[in-house]
Amino acid sequence: MSAPRIAVGIDVGGTFTDLAALHADGTVHTSKVLSVAADRAAGVLEALRIASLDGAQLAHIAHGTTVVTNLLLERAGARVVACATAGFTDVLELRRQERAALYDLARHHPRPLVEPAQVIPVRERITPDGVTIALTEEAIAEVVRAVVAQQPETVAITLLHAYGDPSHERALREALRVALLEAGLAADVVCSHDALPEIREYERMATTVAEAYARPAVRRYLSGLSARLAEHAFPSPRVMTSAGGTLSAHDAASHAAALALSGPAGGVTGAAAIARALGVSRALTIDIGGTSADVGLVDDGEPLVERGGNVAGVPIALPRVLVEAVAAGGGSIAWLDDGGALRTGPMSAGASPGPAAYGRGGERPTVTDAHVVLGTIAPGEWSGGVHISLERARVAVDTIAAPLGVSLERAADAIIATADATMARALRRVSVERGVDPRDVPLIAFGGGGPLHACGLAERLGMTQVIVPPHAGVLSAVGLALAPERRESLVSVMQRADAMSADALAALLQQEADALRLDGDDASSLEVRWWLRTRYEGQGYELDIMAQPGDTPTAVADRFVARHDQRAGFVLDRPVEFISARTTLSSAPWPVHFARPVRNGSLAPDVDDGRAMARVVQGPAVVRLPDATMRIAPGWTARSLETGGWMLERHA
Repeated sequence: MSAPRIAVGIDVGGTFTDLAALHADGTVHTSKVLSVAADRAAGVLEALRIASLDGAQLAHIAHGTTVVTNLLLERAGARVVACATAGFTDVLELRRQERAALYDLARHHPRPLVEPAQVIPVRERITPDGVTIALTEEAIAEVVRAVVAQQPETVAITLLHAYGDPSHERALREALRVALLEAGLAADVVCSHDALPEIREYERMATTVAEAYARPAVRRYLSGLSARLAEHAFPSPRVMTSAGGTLSAHDAASHAAALALSGPAGGVTGAAAIARALGVSRALTIDIGGTSADVGLVDDGEPLVERGGNVAGVPIALPRVLVEAVAAGGGSIAWLDDGGALRTGPMSAGASPGPAAYGRGGERPTVTDAHVVLGTIAPGEWSGGVHISLERARVAVDTIAAPLGVSLERAADAIIATADATMARALRRVSVERGVDPRDVPLIAFGGGGPLHACGLAERLGMTQVIVPPHAGVLSAVGLALAPERRESLVSVMQRADAMSADALAALLQQEADALRLDGDDASSLEVRWWLRTRYEGQGYELDIMAQPGDTPTAVADRFVARHDQRAGFVLDRPVEFISARTTLSSAPWPVHFARPVRNGSLAPDVDDGRAMARVVQGPAVVRLPDATMRIAPGWTARSLETGGWMLERHA
C-alpha cells in the first residue's frame, strides 16, 4: 500500500466547521458544515463525512480549536489552587496597576482565574543572588495541608525567581503530587518554570494559572475527539498552537495555554503561504468569519510571532501569531444603543440560530442580513447546507431602518460601514504600532466575509491592493493542513550581550536544539530556529531577534538595535541584554501547489473559482466564489491569478 498522501486541516469556528484536504498532486478538496456548539467533535466528524475521506489515505489531521478561548471567555475552566511566595499572593489582583480604560473610572478588569482565598502562601524566598529563605519540610507540609483542604482540580505553583532556580518549585510539586494521590485527587500540578521560565512575576503567574485552568478541559476534549476519530479509523489529530506550529494531541493536552489562539493562527499561516506563492514579503491579513474578524500581519513571508497579549482579559505571555480579534463577523448583531446610535457586535447570532436570512430561528439583524438586503450575498443555496432568504433578511434589517426613519438599503449600508470601522481600527493597530504603513502593503482578505469587506477596508486605510486567495472561505483550514509539526522550548538567559562570549551563545543554542530532538528523528527533515528575547538594559519591553548558527552576541545585539529603530523610531546608548532564548524544531511544511485544479465537486453555474486565466472584472461587481462572495467596489479592478484567487487593484 502506498504511503498516505492527504493532509487534512479542520477549523472549528463559532458558526462553521471548515475542512481542507490537500492531496499529493496539489489539488485541494474543501467542505463546510455548521458547527455544533454543544459538541464540537460532531462538526469535525460531519466535515470528514461530507468530504468522503478514508482514514487510511490521511497523513495527518491538523485541528484548530477554540476550546481554550471559550473557557476563558465563559470562565468555565478547572478549580485551581495557586501557590505563591509569601508576601506575593496578591500578584494577580494587583496586575500591573494600569486602568482597564484610561478615561472610564467605572470600568474594571476581569476577575482573576483564582480568587484570593485560593492562593496559598509559601514560606520560602529565592532572590537573584540565591536562596534567602529555604523551603523547609515544615513549610511544605503547611502548603500541602492547605491545598488538599481546598480539593482542587489543578494546582499552579509560581515562586519568586523560579525561572533562574526552580529547586523550590520542584520540591513542592513532588510533595503535592504524593499528597494529592493519597487524598484520592487526580489533580495535575503546573509549575511556572515549565509554563513560562521568564522574568516578571505577574505574567509568569497569570500564564501558569491559565495553563492549570484550561488543562483538564483541553485534555478531556482532545481525548474524546481522538477516541471518536479512532472509531471511524481516522488518525489522532495534531493541534495548532498559538505560535503557528502543530503538536500531537498528547503533547497539546499538556500545553493548554499555548492553544489560546489555535484557530486564528491557521488563517495567518495560510495567508503567509499565499503571500510566498505570489512573491509578497509583507501583507496585512483579515479573516472575517461568522462570529469575529481576526487581523494579522505577514512579515518576510511568515506570520509575525510575538510574545504576550490578553485572551479574554487573561494575560498569556507565550509566543503567538499576531492576531487581534474584534467582534465584527457576519453573524454580529446590529442594534441601537440607548442614545439611538447604531452598533454591531459584540453579540453574535452564531451558528444557532444564525442570521435571520438562514431561516433557523434568528430574528435580529446581522451583518450577513445587511449584505443580503444589498444583493452582495445572493439568496438561494450556499455551502454548509445554508439557504439564504431575502425576505427574512429584509424583515430583520427593517428593525433598524424603521426606528431610524431610513430605507432598508440605507440601514444595511450603515450596518456594514459600522462593522468596517471596527475592523479598520484593528488593522491600524496591528500595522501602525509595528512601524508598518498600511498604504505600502496589500491586504489578504479571507474567511466567508473577507472578500465582501476587503475593498471598503482598503479604502479606509488608503491601501491600493487586495489579494483574495484561492479557497478564501476555508483558508484557515488550508493553513492548518499546511502547518508543520513543531516542538518548542524556552529558557531564561538574563545576560548582557557584551558579557557573553560567542562560544557561550553557540553552546546555549546547541543545547536547546539537542533537548528538543527525539530518538528516531530524521535530522535532515527538521528545521531548527532560534530567537533571543532582547532589550536595552533596564527597558520595560523586549523584541524577539532571530539568531543563526555562528552568530556572535554582538551581531544579535546589532540586529536588535536596527529592529528597535524600525519599530520605535529611535535607538539608545545603553547596553543590550538577552532575557531568554526560544528554540523551535519544525518538520517541513506540507507542499501545496495553488495553481492545481480545485476539487470542490461540481460548482454551481454562477460560481467562479478564480481560475479563468487572464480574466478581468471591473467594479462595481459581485463574484460568487466556491465558499465566499467577493465584492469589487467602484474604482477597483479584479484579475484572476495563476494560483487561483484574485488580485484587486484600486485605480489611481
